[in-house]
Amino acid sequence: MKNKYHAKKITVNGETFDSQREFQRWCQLMMLQKAGEIEGLQRQVTYTLIPEQREQSKDVFRRGVKAGQPKPGKVLEKPVTYKADFVYFERGREVVEDVKGFKTKDYIIKRKLLLWKYGIRIREVN
Repeated sequence: MKNKYHAKKITVNGETFDSQREFQRWCQLMMLQKAGEIEGLQRQVTYTLIPEQREQSKDVFRRGVKAGQPKPGKVLEKPVTYKADFVYFERGREVVEDVKGFKTKDYIIKRKLLLWKYGIRIREVN
């Protein structure tokens, strides 16, 4: 399946990657982890940059664990999230990595929000 930036999704052993380049980087990172150079390798880790926005509700829960607390109001805005291609630890430091072919305006804004909110700079792999 092609996307508008000409990357082709690839499925290997039941795992889907957005591009051949992303799959190749995954293989490299797996080898680095086996060699003990990195640890805690994960794929597709989601960071919430801006939480969902809800209107205030005057209704309250009547029974149960949340009894007496306000019910959540109607969702006004969905959350803004960034999904990292890879996250791992290198010499004790968290590394967030993204395989990039083309930097969209949305990606650039999310990159800035990730730095502002979490102090994380994305390592971009071309």
